[in-house]
Amino acid sequence: MLIESLVIKKDKLTTVQADYTIQDALDVLEKSGYRCVPILDKTGQIFRGNIYKSHIYRHKANGGDMSLPVTDLLKNTTKTIQIDSPFFKVFFNIKDLPYIAVLDEKNTFFGILTHSKLLDMLSDAWNMNLSSYVLTVLSDGKQGDLALMSKIIGKYVSIGGCMTLDAKEDVGVKRRTLFTLPIGTSSEILEKISKKLNRKGFKVIEVDDLQSGTVLSSEDN
Repeated sequence: MLIESLVIKKDKLTTVQADYTIQDALDVLEKSGYRCVPILDKTGQIFRGNIYKSHIYRHKANGGDMSLPVTDLLKNTTKTIQIDSPFFKVFFNIKDLPYIAVLDEKNTFFGILTHSKLLDMLSDAWNMNLSSYVLTVLSDGKQGDLALMSKIIGKYVSIGGCMTLDAKEDVGVKRRTLFTLPIGTSSEILEKISKKLNRKGFKVIEVDDLQSGTVLSSEDN
């Protein structure tokens, strides 16, 4: 499963138990250097929520009792995903979190999926060592547009990756589609692809050279 391959499993994590005091949790956080860690039950099986260093500092600064249970400051109690969750659910749930807790098929704590792991996976999709250019193509988003754009590009090169943005149903909303071309694509082939797309009514608004890190062409939307 894709999510499982990205998860940091619980035996490699720093966690605190639900029966710890707030001071105990702060000691763990300061020793580990993390700003947030999971809170688990005594068995280490059930995810209770997260504890943030900033919330403890605020509590302490306000004269709060540091001997209170750490659960008094727990956050994100419902922010979890299943290990077999669809990928779109991961994006919606992790958006504002440093990580999201992952539960197994028995709803016990399996590990965490961090923001950085997710971003690493997305950056790998660009596969910069095997890619040359990224074309940003503007279309009307009509049925068949993606297939036609892919067909045009596919006549010249293999498509290394594809990402569609602005996927809305609003009338008149233009859609941007990013096509990654493989390493070895020549500037002549790039020009032919761009011209063919433009002739078919698809506007190439930007070409990014992944090897040099420069934008070869850019136009206003």
